[in-house]
Amino acid sequence: MKILAVQNRMGIGDMVIFLPFIEAVSKKFKSPVSLLVKESSKANEYLQNTKYIDQIIPLLRNNKNLEHDGIIGFFKLANKLRKYKFDSIFIFNSSARFNLIAKIAGIQNVYQYPVFKKKNQHIIKTAQKFIKKELNILVKPNPKINIGKKQIFSARKKFKIKPKEKNILLGIGGSGPTKRVPAKKFIEFIELVSKKYKSKFFLATGKSSEEQKILKEILKSKHKKKCQRLDNLAINSILPLISNCDIAVCNDSSFSHLSSALGINTIVLMTDTPLMYGSYSKFMHPIIPDGEKNVTHNTLGKNKISSKKIFNKFKKLIR
Repeated sequence: MKILAVQNRMGIGDMVIFLPFIEAVSKKFKSPVSLLVKESSKANEYLQNTKYIDQIIPLLRNNKNLEHDGIIGFFKLANKLRKYKFDSIFIFNSSARFNLIAKIAGIQNVYQYPVFKKKNQHIIKTAQKFIKKELNILVKPNPKINIGKKQIFSARKKFKIKPKEKNILLGIGGSGPTKRVPAKKFIEFIELVSKKYKSKFFLATGKSSEEQKILKEILKSKHKKKCQRLDNLAINSILPLISNCDIAVCNDSSFSHLSSALGINTIVLMTDTPLMYGSYSKFMHPIIPDGEKNVTHNTLGKNKISSKKIFNKFKKLIR
């Protein structure tokens, strides 16, 4: 049987969150599942060792005249999918567009969220309800990413990982300015760790000017010799390194999702998005801003994240 899953959200974190549901489909039908996903999900960089994933098909659509945008793009995508001869499709959204594309592509079995009912959908609960209804499976949101043992060993040598040191990933970037905790907080955390543990810090971030500003500020601190930047590496080169780390401390960013999916205890600094995004996995341990009981959009709490709280959580989790 040939199965396609459609996951049209943009981010890496979104793709990681949906992995348990796609795995459930694969197990139910005893067949690998192909993915139709946006290139911004970067699925090719972290799912190459995932056995239940077959092909990754790029969805070229963002309402900016890409190949699959508009009426012409609608038929281009339908014709493209027809060539794969899929038997079934699982559409993880409520778009009538994908429903029609699936039918024009000749896919007989179409499973989808309720059409035209996108408002107030919970990213995890809606997917759980969908898979429970269609497959009678209750899926736990605990994503896993697989990395080859040879890759992990190679990274251990390349990055000079020492078992007597605490190797710590710091996910200092973020997709928006309100998610990026100031460099000062990370420097304070590094200081607290360094007083008690022999340690090494790996700094993961993107290339935007604001992210680079945070990176440079940390690298200018007195702890710069303990820090190694990762911003020039592709995700598939960073993942084996993360697998060698003892723990991760990340903003609400792609690296918080990736590190937790690798089975690494991840302290997630929640500043401006719903708490669920930093707590859905058993490997996620959220820190919320001082004075707040919850976190959601417009909490704007990046300056109220306590480095002492991060360190206290770190001490409880570190092996």
